[in-house]
Amino acid sequence: MTAQHIGPLDDRHTQPLRVLIVDDSATVRTVLRRTLSGLGIDVVGVASDGLEALDLAAELRPDVITLDVEMPRMDGLTTLQQLMERQPTPVVMISSLTTEGADATIRALELGAVDFIEKPTFSNLANAGAALEAKLRNASRARVTLTRAVPPRPRVGDGGGRWRERVLVIGASTGGPQAVRAVLTALPPDFGLPVAVVQHMPAGFTRSLANRLDTLGPLRCVEAEPGMRLQAGQVLLAPGGQHMVFDHAGRASLNEAPPEHGVRPAVNVTMASIAAIPGANPIAVILTGMGRDGVRGCQTIRDVGGTILAEAESTAVVWGMPRAVVEAGLA
Repeated sequence: MTAQHIGPLDDRHTQPLRVLIVDDSATVRTVLRRTLSGLGIDVVGVASDGLEALDLAAELRPDVITLDVEMPRMDGLTTLQQLMERQPTPVVMISSLTTEGADATIRALELGAVDFIEKPTFSNLANAGAALEAKLRNASRARVTLTRAVPPRPRVGDGGGRWRERVLVIGASTGGPQAVRAVLTALPPDFGLPVAVVQHMPAGFTRSLANRLDTLGPLRCVEAEPGMRLQAGQVLLAPGGQHMVFDHAGRASLNEAPPEHGVRPAVNVTMASIAAIPGANPIAVILTGMGRDGVRGCQTIRDVGGTILAEAESTAVVWGMPRAVVEAGLA
């Protein structure tokens, strides 16, 4: 079983946000508690391992939980899975930038975690307080429920040909890994369109996400590298920290130009480049996420006659990006 986030943002939290901190590091627990308390967030408890966390979660009923991965007695992924089975609660993972840490983070997002915080930022938590608070408040407003995990789908070939008529481009942010997985695993094995995906995520995590999506099939999924082409039945995922741009022949390039709407990779950048490809006739899909990234890109796709789809409010973890597209009259 995994967790699925449903429903729009709401105003349930008129009282101070109640957070349970779970981490085996006493230093991390102290720094987090001090930082969150300074932001007016009520730290209702701290736990040093998963078993203690499950007991405290049942007793305290926090609005959101911060959860470490590596812990004694019960690790974070096991804790997350049991929490979602017993008492679905919004969770923000505490993640390292190691390969193992990134893989665990992607698995946690698949199991139902709403978002994650990078461990290397802890030395600068005082300066990153606003972003941390936003992640926790966004997570606390996500409703969670259980759904059965999607089994891997068989793959028929690996694409490799020129696209048939259209290009599919998907943009997502908070809650996106689950939503992107749901879309890609629902496609048929003989899906004949090339796919480009922009998921707001920092460097170090998108390769693990691409590898995970690749194992679930049915389409081949890779983190984009310079020179890769849009190919039928293949998914190119924008690397974290870099904009993904396609030339008129459908070849990818990557750059570190300034972020748009505070994010890099930006959905706008990729969509605008695909709109300029002769004959691309793109289909744009905007999934769950905060902010307005994707509006400009969808406008460029609409201007060339493409199709725009936005995730419904009833299924989005955060109905921000899709809402902006809908309210702009583009969807």
